[in-house]
Amino acid sequence: MVDSTAPAATYPTVPLRPMTVPTHEAETRSRSFHDVMALRRTVRDYSTRPVPDGVIDWAIRTASTAPSGAHVQPWRFVVITDPERKRRLREAAEAEEREFYAHRASEEWLAALAPIGTDWQKPFLEDAPAVIVVFEVHKGPDSPRPYYTKESVGIAVGFLLASLHQAGLATLTHTPSPMRFLNEVCERPSEERAAYVIPVGYPADGTLVPDLHRKPLDDVLVRL
Repeated sequence: MVDSTAPAATYPTVPLRPMTVPTHEAETRSRSFHDVMALRRTVRDYSTRPVPDGVIDWAIRTASTAPSGAHVQPWRFVVITDPERKRRLREAAEAEEREFYAHRASEEWLAALAPIGTDWQKPFLEDAPAVIVVFEVHKGPDSPRPYYTKESVGIAVGFLLASLHQAGLATLTHTPSPMRFLNEVCERPSEERAAYVIPVGYPADGTLVPDLHRKPLDDVLVRL
């Protein structure tokens, strides 16, 4: 029986350090951030231009500031720059993608992908200077039980993409299925499950992207 008179458990706290923004600047800052992020596009053609030292590290630090269930932070970011390992990654991913386009994807799914122009070939996995493989960390011998794992990792990846874009880098969010081959390529234990493969670099000269349009605010916002 729980003693309702017992004091509640206490945990260490520190003072909040809020970001103070003058009221008259709040909308301007919000719009400025939107204007930068509105330029973000998925890129499949990469330059060989190297990524500046430290940029990816800082972007991952930013991703790690994302909220997570019970603050377990159930993510792992594996950065691949070795050409041979990128080659292995591409070969394994393309093997899964050939199966997807030939046998697994429905006609409806293929029709939805048609305007984007994708197929089983994934040269960007070798061409991009770096590839970040993001893993969900599930309960294991050295890791606590996570909560809301997919949601937590998804938010962290959003932070990651925004940070890389702010640094002038292009990205692509690739999700081959199944992904278990990534544990072997990245030498990760079984309690880690790959969720995203993100090439990172500068766009190749003359890169073209599909003429896509984002939904207007009235289509995505409901005020109650």
